[in-house]
Amino acid sequence: MVEAGAWWTLLAAPGLLVVLAALAVAGNAVLKARDAGRPVGVAGAVRPFLGVPRALVTQPRRLPAQDRLLWRTGVVTVPVAAVLSTLVVPFGGRVVADPSVGVVWFNAMEVLTWAGLWLAGWGPNAAFSLIGGYRFLAQGLAYELPLMFALISAATGAESLRVGDIAAAQDGLWYAVWMPAAFAAYLAGVLAFSFLGPFAYPAGRDLAGGVLGEVSGADRLLLQAGRWLWLASGAAMAVPLFLGGGAGPGLPSWAWSLVKTLLVLGVLVWVLRRLPVVRADRYVEFAWVVLIPLTIVQALVPALVNLHR
Repeated sequence: MVEAGAWWTLLAAPGLLVVLAALAVAGNAVLKARDAGRPVGVAGAVRPFLGVPRALVTQPRRLPAQDRLLWRTGVVTVPVAAVLSTLVVPFGGRVVADPSVGVVWFNAMEVLTWAGLWLAGWGPNAAFSLIGGYRFLAQGLAYELPLMFALISAATGAESLRVGDIAAAQDGLWYAVWMPAAFAAYLAGVLAFSFLGPFAYPAGRDLAGGVLGEVSGADRLLLQAGRWLWLASGAAMAVPLFLGGGAGPGLPSWAWSLVKTLLVLGVLVWVLRRLPVVRADRYVEFAWVVLIPLTIVQALVPALVNLHR
């Protein structure tokens, strides 16, 4: 059972999310160093964090005719939405809030990132940044429906939108085992709304960084942090949705939640360095021709199982 409402979870959830995101950044740095032939060690893992103090004191960039309010609102929205999404993610037997529509809350916070990233692209009044924002919207048209059907599959299997109920319903058989298409579509969606790895198209090098091209200082740090916070949040949410939550032999539930989250996060970090960047138009075609029909069929499976019980 999942218990909600303990006051300390309101502080622990964001803190744990930051730690998981930092581990993902460090792991990505280690893989990057190995791929480049540099020594792999503690120095390589902490290398991305060495620029944080400098970023905090760097003056933000100012551009002609910029909309500073919209720009800053968009930049802040991305990490804030990632933190808010974790309020419904149970960790072991604890969760900040366990509303009856927890899955909808998580999806709503993810969609809020659409607005944040588009505003971050619009606000600077710069061509490359604006194109990067529109690229994310185009990418969203591809990944969002398969992601939603993946969430619907898990919720249908448990006959509930409460995240705790979904985790409890997997007693004996994880949804990842008999809903593999939904699980794969969900993980692809996590990479997509984090705009990392194969889905880094909105921040592409061909756009001089796209949505990241004009931000500097603390603003750039917030936007970059938001990407990794979303990756960590998506990995944590995969555990109650598809991997049985904190269920497991021998260890307490919080330990199993942590182990499963780290495994999913490790897989995502490894994948984002192994796949090439996918153009939004090509992924839209693949999603609408292959992924959406596949995830619709996948969503019908638990519906039929529940119907015949």
